[in-house]
Amino acid sequence: MTRYIALLRAVNVGGTGKLPMADLKSICEDLGFARVETYIASGNVVFESKAAPSKVKAELEARLLEYAGKQIGVMVRTAAEMRTVLKANPFRDGEGKYTYAIFLDHRPPHEALDHVTGQSDEKMSLGDREIFVHYPSGMGRSKLQIPAAKTGTARNMNTVAKLAEMVSKL
Repeated sequence: MTRYIALLRAVNVGGTGKLPMADLKSICEDLGFARVETYIASGNVVFESKAAPSKVKAELEARLLEYAGKQIGVMVRTAAEMRTVLKANPFRDGEGKYTYAIFLDHRPPHEALDHVTGQSDEKMSLGDREIFVHYPSGMGRSKLQIPAAKTGTARNMNTVAKLAEMVSKL
């Protein structure tokens, strides 16, 4: 069995995409995922499955579409991939709550950071399938727009660390 983390996009953020975590857990269990645990109310779930990552993603997105009546994007990482994201953070000197990994399905284009707008004090760096951003003044105050991150989902490094810890304990 492979240990996975699924990160749902735009769930329970700013009053949109309401999905109780108990329902998310039930959906995952109904799909045959084992040892399912959710973390905070923003669409984070760890579990085990024999299925390949692409199948996990497709099945979970299909079931969430049935549930919500709209597409909910899901980014899937293995336990090892999540540990790699944590280690790859180029902004380790910044507080975890101000440093984010924006998870993507694919490698960001090399020129992804050339097209940002609204940048002030933020620092950015490309990862394998992530874009790392340090928001010294806080993400909520930032006007930063990253077109390449439009379909991704962001988690701060405190959450990334907690998810990596949770999945390692499965």
